[in-house]
Amino acid sequence: MGEAALGPGTPPAGPRRRWRRYVALIAGATVLTGLLQTVQATGSQARTPTGSHSATVTLTSISPQVPGKGDTVTVTGTVTNNTKSAVTGAHMGLLVAPGGPIDARSTMKSAVSRSNYFSALDGDELPGHTAAVPTLAPGVSTPFTLKVPVSALNLGSTGVYQIAPALEGQTAAEAWPHVLGLKRTFLPWYAQGETAKPTRISYLWPLVDRPHMAATGDNDSQQSPLFLDDGLTAELKPGGRLWTMLDLAKSLPVTWVIDPDLLAEVDAMTKSYRVTGPGGDVTKTTPGTGSAYARAWLNELKDAVSGDQVVALPFGDTDLASIAHRASGMHGLTGRLTADLKTAGQLGVSTVETVLGTSTVKNMQYGKITTGVAWPVDGAVDPSILSVARAGGDTQIITRSDSFPDNTLSYTPSAARSLGGGTTAVVADASLSMEFSGDMTGTQNPALAAQDFLAQTLLITTQPSTPQRTLLVAPQRMPTVAQAKAMATAIGAVDGSPWAATVPFATAAATHPDPDAGHKVASASSYPSSLRKQEIQQPDLRETDQQQRGLNDFAIILTRKDRVTVPFGNALLRALSTEWRGEQGAGRDFRNSTGTYLQSLINAVKILDKTTLTLSGRSGTIPVTVKNDLGQPITGLVLRLTSSQNIRLEIRNPEQPISIEAGRTRTLKFQTKASANGPTQLTAALYTKDGQVYGGSGGSVSFRVNITKVTDLVMLVIAAGLLLLVLAGVRIYRQRKRRAAAGGGEDSASEALAADGPRGAGGDNDGDDGTGDGTASGHPGDPATDTGLETPEPSPAGEKVDG
Repeated sequence: MGEAALGPGTPPAGPRRRWRRYVALIAGATVLTGLLQTVQATGSQARTPTGSHSATVTLTSISPQVPGKGDTVTVTGTVTNNTKSAVTGAHMGLLVAPGGPIDARSTMKSAVSRSNYFSALDGDELPGHTAAVPTLAPGVSTPFTLKVPVSALNLGSTGVYQIAPALEGQTAAEAWPHVLGLKRTFLPWYAQGETAKPTRISYLWPLVDRPHMAATGDNDSQQSPLFLDDGLTAELKPGGRLWTMLDLAKSLPVTWVIDPDLLAEVDAMTKSYRVTGPGGDVTKTTPGTGSAYARAWLNELKDAVSGDQVVALPFGDTDLASIAHRASGMHGLTGRLTADLKTAGQLGVSTVETVLGTSTVKNMQYGKITTGVAWPVDGAVDPSILSVARAGGDTQIITRSDSFPDNTLSYTPSAARSLGGGTTAVVADASLSMEFSGDMTGTQNPALAAQDFLAQTLLITTQPSTPQRTLLVAPQRMPTVAQAKAMATAIGAVDGSPWAATVPFATAAATHPDPDAGHKVASASSYPSSLRKQEIQQPDLRETDQQQRGLNDFAIILTRKDRVTVPFGNALLRALSTEWRGEQGAGRDFRNSTGTYLQSLINAVKILDKTTLTLSGRSGTIPVTVKNDLGQPITGLVLRLTSSQNIRLEIRNPEQPISIEAGRTRTLKFQTKASANGPTQLTAALYTKDGQVYGGSGGSVSFRVNITKVTDLVMLVIAAGLLLLVLAGVRIYRQRKRRAAAGGGEDSASEALAADGPRGAGGDNDGDDGTGDGTASGHPGDPATDTGLETPEPSPAGEKVDG
């Protein structure tokens, strides 16, 4: 009806509407495109740097780091034009913050965290001490050197002063002289005549690395050490991380914190060693390449630690936090892993003493290795970690100040704090310890970090607290080469300053605790989530625990236990290492390879497979063979044979002890008694003397025995048949004998046997020769004369009569 109502020539409503929509869409798209272009142009203009972000100032160095009276401070670096127009009329100057020295560490932190926008807090430029900068085209950089006499800085009392090299000039967009860019830093100043007691500082210098050495088998006394990779070679050679750590610290007053496992692996590398193939393939090993580097590094270490304190971590650097957080709730696991921690502590000290040697240990500061020290990752601690450390026998625990609620103090307390129960927390200063944890490549970050480190130590010394403080600096466990170099530079500068004195770790730990400092660790909820994510997972801990129990059961049968328990025990401790954090996949591969290798050794003692046996008769002997493919004799096993149907087949000696020489087989025989025909399933299994099932895949073998024994009833039937045959033969024999006696010879006997009926029934029985009274002699075989009925002759005495 709608279309019929339209006038002639009017198009239908549908096509007209579609045409209008197309026009609207085209128009809208055109407008939208224009708007987007406008927004992009506006955004582009908004992103163009202006003001004090127009240029980037990068510091290269400040020299001297701690100036004295009469010195000239030299600041070097580069400046880069960030705008799209040239920078003209520019020069570099030095801004000095007003108000004198900084009064608190929090003020330093605030200054660094502020954006690089210039403000009144940055102060004015020192007049007369500038360096001209040529015109800078867009994106162009140029170096600068700025020299300022200390006298021009107007430094007053001892303290930390904020300074900032800044570029001043103009651009086409901002055509007036103004600060185009700056970089804040700090200058420590120690005035002459200052009498403040120097702050005592202990620096930890860690030598740790992730595990590289694989577990090895039971005949390792004749084999080369086996490594999963040759990664330590790159670390130990000149320029490598461990080489750099050692080379830098030789001239630094530090306390060495060493993972004994690292020393054990380096010591193993000094000899000929081999590296597994891809995926830990022990069948495709290649020679190791780091023996010379290992020997040189180890010799350098022995010289370097002379006169210093050495702290031995638990063997493998056990991850306390992972045990505390992940093993809880698993029946008995925390206790077993804590026992492993005790073992790791004992093994740690013996390893360090053995590798370094008696003479080296005697020449150290205390003449012995320091033990009983726990170091949770990043010094983060909560009550559960503290509990595990105590249970592991540790009396000192290295923590960090951000694990203690000390924010109410206006000063930095000493490191030592009593936690009760004979445990001392040696609390590292968080800010100082983390100073070099960032990117230390290039030149600016190390220079700024060093100035910040120096400034903070001076501020701590000038804080209003009468007692002399003792601090601890505990850096990250595995610093990069760049981080290590920056740390060494800062430690050397602080050690040479008048406001700090270096002490060993033992001194920091023995300092009387500050009663006003917090002595209660933060709660479990405060533990950093980023560290929780890196922990060894619960299934991995469970796997390591199962491997340990498997090792304990396996060792029972060995005659040379140390050839297995030592390498595998060490590998299981390595599986709990803190150094697997951030490398969970590699840690899992390490645990899997250890478990696979251990199981292959357990499987080397096995029962050989048997085919189906046939047992004919009432009794028989079943042999079972056990093979020992290990490189040492085994003992203490029991071979047990059991039947699924004892009624059908009884095993008379079901258990037998067994010992086997290396590489040999031994067969034991089991006596059996059958009572019925049919198949029976037998199982041969190995057990330890304490009744535990042996854990090898070949420790149990099942096989079938088919019993085909003849029963008693059949034997009786056969015997009866034989008896009847014998009796029949006896009867025939007797009959022949009687007839032979009656006939007088062999012929008569034959005749008698051929006669029909019983004797006397149809023949002559009167005793004559067979002729009648005057009658014709009958012939043999003729019918006998009927003599009437007679009683037969009685049988001879002793003869059985057939009835």
